[in-house]
Amino acid sequence: MKRGMMRSWLRTLLIQASWNHDRMLGVGVGHALEPLLRDLPGGENGGRYREAVGRGSQFFNAHPYMVGIAIGAVARAEHDSVPSEHVRRLRGALVGPLGSLGDKLIWAGLLPTSAGIGLAVSAITTPAVGAVTFLIAYNAAHFTLRAWGLGAGWKHGTGIAKALGAPLLRRGLRIAAPASALAIGVALPLVAAWLVQDLALNARIGVTLVAAVGVIIARWVAPAFGGLRFGLGVVAMAFFAGFLWP
Repeated sequence: MKRGMMRSWLRTLLIQASWNHDRMLGVGVGHALEPLLRDLPGGENGGRYREAVGRGSQFFNAHPYMVGIAIGAVARAEHDSVPSEHVRRLRGALVGPLGSLGDKLIWAGLLPTSAGIGLAVSAITTPAVGAVTFLIAYNAAHFTLRAWGLGAGWKHGTGIAKALGAPLLRRGLRIAAPASALAIGVALPLVAAWLVQDLALNARIGVTLVAAVGVIIARWVAPAFGGLRFGLGVVAMAFFAGFLWP
């Protein structure tokens, strides 16, 4: 294992701690990159080390779980004495792909899938067990993805395009949306049954009718208003109804 790899991986967990509008994730990326640069020729007091850390801390914006790929690739490029301008281009070229990959794999795949599993387990067992299940499933996957990305970036360096086409990512992209849909689809009826289990029959019928009307309205209104505005509107209406309810 490359010296400093474990320390760099741990620092990726705090990659967003120094987020700002000027450099986005850049400062955090430079902080996570630094342990991998300590053994550059000249050491920590050498010019190459200081210049590499400076380049690594410049503007960077991508999915925080995927930046390990860029960190490993840039570190390898610095050790391979790739010209500084090429290193900057490498960093810039990775922004879009890593952002897109992270959105599809994590926000549209891993997160809703883990949440669905946690909700289903909560309905079957207890909320505490469901919460623990969600945390284990979500964190095990994203910790593994961070570690893999850092190692893949170091292995491929400027040839990082090979890692972006790795079987792990291709399979993940294929199953992300179906897995999340399956998990949420299984969880919804289980959670619904759990929530109404202590209600009387007429109350259950009322809940079912309200849910059906809500689905119809959502399919009719949501496309025009957008998911965020529609969701905020529903929450506002729920608060208002709860306030007026005797």
